[in-house]
Amino acid sequence: MTDTTHTVRVTHNDAQEFVVALLKASGVSGANSLITARGLVQADLRGVESHGINRLPSYLARVRNGVLDPKADPVLSQITPVVAQVDGKNGFGFPAAHLGMQSAISMAQIFGIGMVSVKHSNHFGMSAWIVRQATDAGMMSLVFTNSSPALPVWGGKSQLMGVSPIACGAPGGNASRPFILDMAPSVAARGKIHTALRRGDKIPTDWALDVNGRPTDDPAEALKGVMLPMGGPKGSALAIMMDVFSGVLSGSAFAGGVTGPYDMSAPGDVGHFLVAIKPDLFMGLDEFRARMDVLYQRVVGSDKMDGVERIYFPGEIEQLKEEQRLADGIPYAQGEIDALNAEADKLGVARIRTMA
Repeated sequence: MTDTTHTVRVTHNDAQEFVVALLKASGVSGANSLITARGLVQADLRGVESHGINRLPSYLARVRNGVLDPKADPVLSQITPVVAQVDGKNGFGFPAAHLGMQSAISMAQIFGIGMVSVKHSNHFGMSAWIVRQATDAGMMSLVFTNSSPALPVWGGKSQLMGVSPIACGAPGGNASRPFILDMAPSVAARGKIHTALRRGDKIPTDWALDVNGRPTDDPAEALKGVMLPMGGPKGSALAIMMDVFSGVLSGSAFAGGVTGPYDMSAPGDVGHFLVAIKPDLFMGLDEFRARMDVLYQRVVGSDKMDGVERIYFPGEIEQLKEEQRLADGIPYAQGEIDALNAEADKLGVARIRTMA
């Protein structure tokens, strides 16, 4: 069992360097290794540990089992001046998503909007890093993906839909942070269940049901059962929406056909749907940013309910945590470090450096 009593810290640069080394030793190109490493480390910086570098052992197991091609390079096809498609070629999902958003941004810079469908991809980690790719370029964005079955449709009892995040973003104003939304249609992201299992932790009983349909605080039993949708039928409908836009539209797997990142039986065949939008289509950029400032101030300055000390803009808590971890390092359980170092030993690369 993972040691949950002792944690160590790693600088973001050392974490990124370690991931690049592991991926390159596994056959991934230098460019694709760096894109993937940045996406994983950004998740850990933002406190989304369920989608950080601890995903590596499962990713690399899929490479060793021949169900993920580490050497694959995504291929872009231009469909119309504002629409493109990326074929991920069953490679890592991070380079495919990065290329897709890069293309969407380029189209939006010329035509105001760009839309990219991605097929035959794999898990791309935390959606917020792709949203950030757009906001860093001054763009609004939509980022959709589908995923392996984990959630029942409303009224059902078996896994069918993925816990597929809906994400979007917009640049901030001159005195406010960007708007970044990244949320699962379930009560909690399934990756948090895997994190709890890895760390030997219990989970809240409203996250999932076991195979007998009973609430459970055991992550192992939860992974055998089903996740619970947020808001009942509303969360279920959002999960179906992700499958329509990401799976049905792209030509990738859908309706329960996606293979998960912890399943070694078949390629993932994940689909994504990415949109970039120029924010000054209907007004000048200065006016847009001023309006974002007003929105931010009205949200965080709202009257607080009892017991609430501060109101945050969507994505702000994660941005504050990132600033803290950039300065203080990223905390990991010792058992997680041990698992990562075991991968390094298999591949003959240097173990991860920890802070003194």
